[in-house]
Amino acid sequence: MNILSNRINFLSESETLAMTQKSRELQAQGHNVINLSIGEPDFDTPVHIKEYAKKAIDDNFSHYTPVSGYMDLRQAICRKFKRDNNLDFTPHQIVVSNGAKQSLANVVLSLVNPGDEVIVPAPYWVSYKEIIKLAEGKAVYINAPIEQDFKVTAAQVEAAITPKTRLFMFSSPCNPTGSVYTKDELKAIAEVIAKYENVYILADEIYELINFGGKHESIAQFDFIKEKVITINGVSKGFAMTGWRIGYMAAPCFIAKACDKLQGQITSAPSSIAQRATLDAVESDPAKSEDIKKMLAAFRERRDLLISLLKDIPGIKTNLPQGAFYVFPDISYYYGKSYGDYIINNGEDLCMYILNTVFVALVSGAAFGDPNCVRFSYATSNENLIEAVKRIQEALAKLS
Repeated sequence: MNILSNRINFLSESETLAMTQKSRELQAQGHNVINLSIGEPDFDTPVHIKEYAKKAIDDNFSHYTPVSGYMDLRQAICRKFKRDNNLDFTPHQIVVSNGAKQSLANVVLSLVNPGDEVIVPAPYWVSYKEIIKLAEGKAVYINAPIEQDFKVTAAQVEAAITPKTRLFMFSSPCNPTGSVYTKDELKAIAEVIAKYENVYILADEIYELINFGGKHESIAQFDFIKEKVITINGVSKGFAMTGWRIGYMAAPCFIAKACDKLQGQITSAPSSIAQRATLDAVESDPAKSEDIKKMLAAFRERRDLLISLLKDIPGIKTNLPQGAFYVFPDISYYYGKSYGDYIINNGEDLCMYILNTVFVALVSGAAFGDPNCVRFSYATSNENLIEAVKRIQEALAKLS
């Protein structure tokens, strides 16, 4: 007898976390698994941030904080938005949460009623669809294939809007594709959304600092749309602080107040010590941070290495991602091929074939809304990337 709620029964497990778990199980059995499925930097949190957290412990920052976060942290986040993005916010527009994932969920649950539509460019991050599902909303996907650099056009967005549309939800730089929207592309989308009074933009900018094309562009920069944009960011990716679990949002006051209300009933504020560490992180000017420069240079080098290696494998198509730490190649050339009795029908079959035969973990593109692709994370060493692609090439060569 199933007594679990429909809410949890209809919810899917995170495919990225599931593949990571399978990789760990094979490692525990003694296999040398190269995990290219995980979405976190393989760098350590900068020393100055860790020292600030240690001092916070000694200074007894061990009590409850305001639900939306310490006031001085929210003030620092406002300064960060002004310094890095030329966006003006007050601390009352900022809500600090347990990771950017909670920030996203807070917004969707605060704005979306059952039956409301949320427009999502595909490929998309795996949790978007499940968060929308939790809110009992309807995800409306816009396909952006590799030929479009995995980016939707303003015309596509407008064609998807209906009287039920409440949100346009996207990321730039994008997980899983690494694609980055230009200022002109964002402006064109903003001009479309501005026509519709009840449609808002949820902009996920968690990969802001991992951008190979120069200055990051925020869609909230345009005065005619800024009151309809909720900007999500955090310290997980840019400062290698995934385990600290701090994300934050900047939004119109009524939305920020709603998210504070929701968060107050579910988790309250995030860790006081993690908040103090985040204060030091967001006060760091990324243009002057040697830690960030070093990490960005390493990711750029790895991106170029992985792209060059993949080009030597027949049938694989890639774009040139301009941010994050992912490559999202089209591997549909191998669908229908087989090895012995094992037939490759789709990306999931291919990922499991590669994992079980040569012990390299990838994530199927179907998890991100594009069944023709798979996601490679290059948040690992050059040596691992070279060995992983060598193994994959050998595995694929056996298919016929």
